[in-house]
Amino acid sequence: MTGGAAKTERRPVGAEGAADGRALLGRAGTAERVADILRDRITEGCYAPGVRLSEESIGGALGVSRNTLREAFRLLTHERLLVHRLNRGVFVRVVTVEDLADIYRVRLLVECAAVRGLGQGPYDDGTRAAIGAIEAAVRSGETAVRERAWQQLSTANIRFHQGVAALAGSPRTDELMRGVLAELRLVFHVMDDPRRFHAPYLTRNRQIVEALEDGDAAAGEELLRSYLEDSLAQLSGAYARLIAEG
Repeated sequence: MTGGAAKTERRPVGAEGAADGRALLGRAGTAERVADILRDRITEGCYAPGVRLSEESIGGALGVSRNTLREAFRLLTHERLLVHRLNRGVFVRVVTVEDLADIYRVRLLVECAAVRGLGQGPYDDGTRAAIGAIEAAVRSGETAVRERAWQQLSTANIRFHQGVAALAGSPRTDELMRGVLAELRLVFHVMDDPRRFHAPYLTRNRQIVEALEDGDAAAGEELLRSYLEDSLAQLSGAYARLIAEG
């Protein structure tokens, strides 16, 4: 299975996911802004993995030229969110099982290092504020569970892990993790069961943030490493079966 279209090819999509983005462009109709809008639509699930994107529909909805849209497609292809298939068009990428394992390999390296780098507390004001942002993501997830808002739970979990990576205090790390987590959301859109794959880990998110609030980065890292290893084991088996079924 490559990172292209799924076995059953879906109809091209476009305007229904892009129409509300035209107002966001304003007068700055650059390829980067178009890519930002399309990236958001992809990670929100408006454009599902395996579907072909319609240049005509998206370009018309956003009010941008074909050249600008193609440059935005190129940027998102570089980010591994889209794939170009010769004589067929541009598709939202279907992440492979091997890709999924590599995504988690990167997450283990980056997120665990970010926590380890804190050292033993007490921490300065900036670090405490960063930990506060992580705790806010956990609270958001807990609220989502109470309200049975499972997509909001998925978003809160992504924010949690973005916050963990942000502990490194590195804009380059933040950018790297943005791309990695965007790819991961493609996997969750295929699985389409955020309750199953996020709710069991919410308690563990709370345990990690409590360790950080206590100034115990070593315990936080150990909890995080175990969490990511268990998450990969659960997700990869289910994802492999689904991809095999087409």
